[in-house]
Amino acid sequence: METEELLKKRFRELAGKSYQNNQFTFTGFLSLADMACFYELEKELSYVPYKAWGGSGLCERVMLRFGGEEELGYLEEFPIACILAKPAAEKFADTLTHRDFLGALMNLGIERSTLGDIFVADNTGYIFCMENMADFIMENLSKVKHTPVLCSKTEDVPELAGSDRQEIKIQISSERVDGVVAKVYRLSRERAVDCFRQKKVFVNGRQCENNSYQLKQGDVVSVRGYGKFEYFGNQGMSKKGKINAAVLLYGKA
Repeated sequence: METEELLKKRFRELAGKSYQNNQFTFTGFLSLADMACFYELEKELSYVPYKAWGGSGLCERVMLRFGGEEELGYLEEFPIACILAKPAAEKFADTLTHRDFLGALMNLGIERSTLGDIFVADNTGYIFCMENMADFIMENLSKVKHTPVLCSKTEDVPELAGSDRQEIKIQISSERVDGVVAKVYRLSRERAVDCFRQKKVFVNGRQCENNSYQLKQGDVVSVRGYGKFEYFGNQGMSKKGKINAAVLLYGKA
């Protein structure tokens, strides 16, 4: 609770500074739980515009920018860089995962708030970070797991590799989010409802405690510990009166 109050205090300070000094202000990278904390203050801070961005539309870890171009008369981009980290010799490389890249970065003593999402495609890591950390990472990240890597900045960030996305078909009795979560992750209804009680479920980046929420086409659902999916919506009815639906599964959240 103390951590949440400190975070809320920081949000208030940055919003106030933007408004009073007519300048853009930025947070570090925020988790889904951090963003849920921010949304509790959304009405209180409505006097200043904000935008959330993590470097890609797929990113869950995002920075907040307080201030708007229309109000301030100029635009300041998010101080986010993307680093490509690829094996120096692919032939001898380990199979590298998100956890491997994150562990290597944490071993450099980097604060988590300076790092955004890490995507892995074709055994190459795409690491979003604060701009002022990019040079340090490129100079010091020389090995991931047991594999030497080469680092460089890139603006060419691919979508998640096809192997990291999978469209699946499900049959559901309604579009209630708890039922869809249960079906997608093969959980009992009770286990799915527990995820809501434990505040593990986020819909479109916002914490969802209403397990009877009716999903709409395009909603993105993240369940901490299980993964993330986009709901493609009702695809028609089965002969037994069930809803045929489709979702796009992403990698682990």
